Amino acid sequence: MSTSRRALGLWSATALVVGNMIGSGVFLLPASLAPYGQASLYGWALSATGALLLAGVFAYLSRRHPIAGGPYAYARIAFGEFTGFIMAWSYWISVWCAVAAIAVAFAGSMAVIFPALALPGREAACALIVLWLGTAFNIAGVRTAGIAQLVITILKLVPLFVVIAVGATRLDAASFTPFNPSGQGWLPVTTITAALALWALQGMECATIPAEHVTDAEKTIARATFIGVALAAVVTIAACTVVLGLVPLDRLKMSTAPFADAATRLWGSGAGVAMAAAMAVSCLGALNGWILVQGQVPYAAARDGLFPAYFAKVDAHGTPRIGLVVGSVLATVLVVANFAGSLVAVFTASILLATAAALLPYAFSAAAMLKIEWQSREPSAWRLAVAGFALVYGIWALIGTGAEALLWGAGLLLAALPFYVLRRREYFTRSSA
Repeated sequence: MSTSRRALGLWSATALVVGNMIGSGVFLLPASLAPYGQASLYGWALSATGALLLAGVFAYLSRRHPIAGGPYAYARIAFGEFTGFIMAWSYWISVWCAVAAIAVAFAGSMAVIFPALALPGREAACALIVLWLGTAFNIAGVRTAGIAQLVITILKLVPLFVVIAVGATRLDAASFTPFNPSGQGWLPVTTITAALALWALQGMECATIPAEHVTDAEKTIARATFIGVALAAVVTIAACTVVLGLVPLDRLKMSTAPFADAATRLWGSGAGVAMAAAMAVSCLGALNGWILVQGQVPYAAARDGLFPAYFAKVDAHGTPRIGLVVGSVLATVLVVANFAGSLVAVFTASILLATAAALLPYAFSAAAMLKIEWQSREPSAWRLAVAGFALVYGIWALIGTGAEALLWGAGLLLAALPFYVLRRREYFTRSSA
C-alpha cells in the first residue's frame, strides 16, 4: 500500500485503541457490576493484568507480522486457513455485537437528556439511527474516521478525569458496604466480573486491524497498543470504582446512565444532563472506531480467500463498504431482537456475547505467539511467559462469560461452516481453472 494510503499515525492509532476501549463500557458498566459491589475490584485486577498481557501479545505479533486483520491474521499464520476463518468469523461477531451494545448505551444517554425517549421502542429507534449514522460516516473513508476518533477521544477523557478527581473526595462509605453484596465466593465473583470488566478493556487489538493504513506499522502499532491500553485501563478502573462509591447500589443496578447519576449527586441535575451528553459523545467515538474495524475484518479475510470475495471490494477511498453495511445489518438485528428487556439487560447480554466472541481470537493470538516464538531461532523465556499467561487468562475469562453467551457464540460459529465450505470450493475452483 502506498504511503498516501497510510492514514493513521501514532496518535490516531492510539486514539483508535483508547477510543474503542473507553466507550460504552466505562459509562454503563457500573450498572452491570453493581450486584457485586466493590468485590468487582477482583475482576478489574484480573482483567487489567490480562489486558496488559494481551497488549504484549499484540505488540509482538504486529511487529512480526504488520498485516491487516489483527487477531484473525495471526491465527491464520500460525495454525492455517480453517483456524484463521473461525477466528475471523468469531472476531467479526464480537465487533458487530460491540457495535450493537454501544448503540444501546448511546440510547441510554440520550434518554437522560430527553426523558421522552425513555421507552423501549424509542430507545431502540435511537440506537438504530446512531448506528447507521456511524456507518455512513465510516463509508467516507479511514482518514476521516481516524481524525474524528482523535478529536472525540480527547473530548471524552475530560469529563472522566473531572469525575475521578472530584468524586474521589466525595465517596459515600455506605456504598462500599457490603463489600460483596452478591454473597458468592471470591472465585466466581472474580470470574464473572473479570468477563464483564474485559468489555470495558476490549479494543486493545484495534490498532492491529487496519495495519495497512498505519504509518510505520512495525513500530507505531506496538507503541499505540501499549500507550492506549495503559491509559484506558487506569482511567476506566478509577472511573467505575468512583461511580460505585457515589451511587447507592440498589439504584445503580437499574441505572441507564450511571455516570450521569454520579454527576447529579456531585453537582445537581444540570451536571447529570451534561454528563449524559459527554457519555453520548464517548459512545459516538467508540461506535465510530468499532464500525471502522467492522469493515476491516471481513475485508482482510476475503482477500485471503476465506470470506466471500465481495467483502474485499473497496471504493475510491479504499473503504470496504460491503463489510461495513453487512455488519451494521447484523447489529441492527441484535438490537431489535433483544430490546424486549430492560436497557441494562440488553447491554449486559450484548457485551457478554461480544466478549466471548472476542476472547476466542485473543486466546488463539496468545497461542500463535507461543508457537511463533518457540519456533524462532532464539526463543525468549519472558516472551513465552507473557504468551502463556495471556493464554491462561483468555481461557479463564472466556469461561466467565457464562453458559448462555458461550452457547450463542458456539451456535454462531457453527452457522459459519457452510460459508467456509462454499468459499473454499469456489477458491480452489478458480485456482485450478
